[in-house]
Amino acid sequence: MPRPLWSGAISFGLVTIPVKLLSATEDRSVRFHQVHTEDLGRVRVRKYCEAEDREVSAAEIGKGYEVSRDTLVAVTDEELEQMPLPTAKAIEIVAFVPAASIDPVRLSGDSYFLQYDGQVAAKPYVLIARALARNTKVAVAKLAWHGRERLVLLRVRDGALVAHVLKWDDEVRDPSELAPKEAKVTDSEIDEALQLVDSMTTDDISGYQDEYRKALEAVIEAKAEGRQPPEPRTEDKEPGRAVQELQDPPVDRTAPAVTQAPLAALRSGGRTGAWSWRPPAWGGMRVPIAGAGWFPPASPLLHAYGSPGASVAWAPGLP
Repeated sequence: MPRPLWSGAISFGLVTIPVKLLSATEDRSVRFHQVHTEDLGRVRVRKYCEAEDREVSAAEIGKGYEVSRDTLVAVTDEELEQMPLPTAKAIEIVAFVPAASIDPVRLSGDSYFLQYDGQVAAKPYVLIARALARNTKVAVAKLAWHGRERLVLLRVRDGALVAHVLKWDDEVRDPSELAPKEAKVTDSEIDEALQLVDSMTTDDISGYQDEYRKALEAVIEAKAEGRQPPEPRTEDKEPGRAVQELQDPPVDRTAPAVTQAPLAALRSGGRTGAWSWRPPAWGGMRVPIAGAGWFPPASPLLHAYGSPGASVAWAPGLP
């Protein structure tokens, strides 16, 4: 586990639970340095004082807030630490709400594990964790940290408390103007979309990987060893090539008649291997097709049985 980032206590009514805050995630992104392209020399950022026109050290740098043009107010670290906030050294639980009531857009992406601090904290820690695990509610709390007060959501994951940082109400923008005003869809089109959603539904997303990072690491490894970077995969170069000839599909006698059409219209979805096509009613957007069952032949939705190379049935009108 990483080192603690913060230590304090969970305040829950008359109960106080000493805890430590640890990062729940790690950034696996590939990091680059800025270099001079002529000789690969590192490019450094130096901090200069405008008033004295000289470089300053970290010990000489403080905080200042611009209250008006050319007017700054200095605020020291000591003044920030002495602010009269009950959340300065505590995660103060203020409410419990249904988990479904939290809009995911409010999640900032920062998540932390809460580790109980000392044996005396073990029992109250387990108490609140099991209480949360037995219902569909989550705790909402306040925490003053890194120069601001934060709203956090507390929930349980594998017996441990997890804190997710939330955006405040005034930090979430109103999306009402983004939705199309005049677009009209029929109930049948919505039903077809729902069938597509059902066909692509899964209970586990653990198999997804960062393909960009893997490709970038392969490029870096090749260059470090003096080799040429890997060539792009064939399917990446030709995303629209026709698939191999497929077997005749089984026929659903209870469904309206469907016809065989040139299979050159069927394209491979590339990396995932799922079939895809462009439904005319959906503005030409390419949609992956997978799963089992028939789509209503009244619309040209396609069904692919199993994986590439399996039998395919489709309705007339495909692009």
